[in-house]
Amino acid sequence: VGFNAEFQAACALSIVLVLMSLLIVVGEGVGSGQGRVSRVGPGVQRELRRHRLGKATVPVLAAYAALVLAALGLPVAAAVYWMVQGAEPIVVGVSLPSAALYTALYSGAAALVATIMAMPVAVLVIRHPGRAHRALERATFLVLAMPGLVIALALTYFSERYVGGFGFQSGPMLVLGYVLLFFPLALVGVRASMLQAPPGLEEVARSLGTSRLGAFLRVTLPLVAPGLAAAFCLVFLAAATELTATLILHPNNVETLATQFWAYQTNYSYGQAAPFALTIIAVAAVPSYVLARFFDRLPARRGVAAPAPSLSGLS
Repeated sequence: VGFNAEFQAACALSIVLVLMSLLIVVGEGVGSGQGRVSRVGPGVQRELRRHRLGKATVPVLAAYAALVLAALGLPVAAAVYWMVQGAEPIVVGVSLPSAALYTALYSGAAALVATIMAMPVAVLVIRHPGRAHRALERATFLVLAMPGLVIALALTYFSERYVGGFGFQSGPMLVLGYVLLFFPLALVGVRASMLQAPPGLEEVARSLGTSRLGAFLRVTLPLVAPGLAAAFCLVFLAAATELTATLILHPNNVETLATQFWAYQTNYSYGQAAPFALTIIAVAAVPSYVLARFFDRLPARRGVAAPAPSLSGLS
């Protein structure tokens, strides 16, 4: 009885969070503009110019250095300190490579599925705007208001109640939980990239005899590729560090970096938890670095106007 009362109270609090998010989503819809972002034609993009900070250079660099030190330096230093302490193992757990492998596997699968699922929603909203389509898009952001624990309990309840426990504590259900939780992050990246892909290019490709699917794959998809990469990385990073839903949905005898770190630190085995913490930081840093390097190679980031995409070969 006590557990049911606590569960009902948690559900009620989650509904309050959803209602608050609904107000924010409605406000964003009222205040956001409906202008077109993409432009087509030679010379439409101005050359980017660097602005010197002058006397503010040193204070700005010092502020950024302090931010990096607080956000990254202190956690790394604390983890290294506990590793150096070399306390005797208290809890027996899985190996670090095994946890890293499962983390990459589940997070990568969730990021791939969420990015693929975000594509049709983004195309529907951008290419065929309407009230119903915009409402569908904004409804997906309400998921961000719910804690991962609520999503995990909902999947668990559905599995136990309606399908006889099928899929509970399995890899596919964990991936499904990640997709439900972080689908809005994928949609943000894909939608922003679709806004900058001119629909007129697809129309020109269609006029040259290319099918609708062929025009999308050969013209639009290369243009939205940076957004797809950003969406994948956002979901991957969020899933790799997610804990509450993972604790409930992860398969038996399988641990991720987050769950194994949690198991060690709750038993005050900080020396054992430190390598997992450092690995989580490394896993989060690698896709961020690759994504930053990818965007730095774009012509627009180097102050050069990006060339218009070529339609040669479509006729």
